[in-house]
Amino acid sequence: MTMALELVTVPCLKDNYAYLTHGPEGTCIIDAPEAGPIIATLEARGWLPETLLITHHHHDHVGGIADLRARFPDLTVIGPQAEADKMPTMDRYVAEGDTGGAGDAEWSVIEVPGHTLGHIAFHMAGAKLLFTADSLMALGCGRVFEGTFEQMHDSLSKLAALPGDTVVCSGHEYTQANAKFARTIEPENPALISRIDAVDAARAAGQPTVPSLLSDEMDTNPFLRSGQPSVAEAVGLQGATAQEVFAEVRRRKDAF
Repeated sequence: MTMALELVTVPCLKDNYAYLTHGPEGTCIIDAPEAGPIIATLEARGWLPETLLITHHHHDHVGGIADLRARFPDLTVIGPQAEADKMPTMDRYVAEGDTGGAGDAEWSVIEVPGHTLGHIAFHMAGAKLLFTADSLMALGCGRVFEGTFEQMHDSLSKLAALPGDTVVCSGHEYTQANAKFARTIEPENPALISRIDAVDAARAAGQPTVPSLLSDEMDTNPFLRSGQPSVAEAVGLQGATAQEVFAEVRRRKDAF
């Protein structure tokens, strides 16, 4: 994959990921589960971050903010306006359609409520990068804690409308567990079977399974495939709306 921006996936905590982008316009951090691994990765590369983008208020995405500010006093921290009362103070609050950055690192905000009510994704269209945290995930989606199934379906539909070569940078190493569930929905999906083999090989080698391509998610992720007759049939909802099928798939995952 060739892009003007370098992208680095940073493992944090037990199964979280932060991301770094680096290019001519500077260095950006996306989400801050904990500061230590992020600082170590930056310092190993000699990168000085200017910006930290925060997707939602959960502690495993904001826990490192204070230490990152202490280490990088000029850091500008940007997060969702809708969750301003639930997280550490930001330098800038953003909502749907707001933009920032420059060049291939220019980003726009996509509101993706469901996992939390104010969850946002950051889309760097020039670099074909999409930072989804706990909304769209590899072979899955985040649990619907604050919003509704309808909201989450609508949010994922917005993301699914992006170009297939978009690189989805999600927030957790949940892919093997998600794959086991996905196989219960579409056990004969050849793209899914092939992807599971690749995921298992990556984990056996100690490699992250994210980021992933949106086109692969469209082919294998049951939460993006609720409009497919095979998925509707798998959950006994032939003829139902995609939104109804999604809700049933999510309920089954919650109980899996």
